Amino acid sequence: MSLTTAKKQFVQSWGEMGACWGINKTMAQIHALLIASEKPLSTDSVMEELQISRGNANMNLRELINWGLIRRTSIPGDRKEYFYSETDVWKMFCTIARERKKREIEPVIRSLSECMEMVKDDKSSRDFREKLGELLNFVKMADSILGKVASSDKERIVSFLMKLMK
Repeated sequence: MSLTTAKKQFVQSWGEMGACWGINKTMAQIHALLIASEKPLSTDSVMEELQISRGNANMNLRELINWGLIRRTSIPGDRKEYFYSETDVWKMFCTIARERKKREIEPVIRSLSECMEMVKDDKSSRDFREKLGELLNFVKMADSILGKVASSDKERIVSFLMKLMK
């Protein structure tokens, strides 16, 4: 298999996985394209490679920048903006974990807390409050663990995981 074919397959696979970590397929494909690229790419290059519109490319590049997964750069003598991906896999994982925590877990905690507040004085809601309380405690624990993982250095987490597996 050629390098070009492998890169195309990687871009497609990463795009399909994007839905699993909370982003759309095109955003994940752009990220994969930048990961696989040996040099920064312009918006035009991204559009051409993925056969997408300028608006789609710009919107997803901005979102990848907002997530902290890619950065802008310039090339001397060229007026275009270029983009490149974070290359450290651990940093990428931590960034994705932080964003998912902020976009998915924290809203669930707020919602569950609001539900608990609504029924706190309702004597007939005891079973419901208990179930919500258990669920809220579990989600808060998951949030705390994810937060610790996302803010720790790789060696510390790997060492901890190795101890767990013994």
